Amino acid sequence: MPKHCQLTGKTSKAGRRVSHSNVKTPRRFQPNLQRAHLQSSALRRSISLRICTRALRSVQKHGGLDNFLIHSDDARLAPEALKLKRQVQKALH
Repeated sequence: MPKHCQLTGKTSKAGRRVSHSNVKTPRRFQPNLQRAHLQSSALRRSISLRICTRALRSVQKHGGLDNFLIHSDDARLAPEALKLKRQVQKALH
């Protein structure tokens, strides 16, 4: 299963673990992904996504999945989210 957020596209980052003796070994910083079932009022169905907790907070702040997608810039959304955004816009108009 890919380790990226399906709304924002946030992926894992590379870094270094530094020990007390200053030995540097590679490590990865993984996004905090959670399975979320978000309700879309425009599409009249529940959508299951793997999203990071930061994106979940943003969806709640905007007042739901539909508002988050409509007010988000296309360049900042993942391909899966762009597909959903187009479906929501089509359903609203």
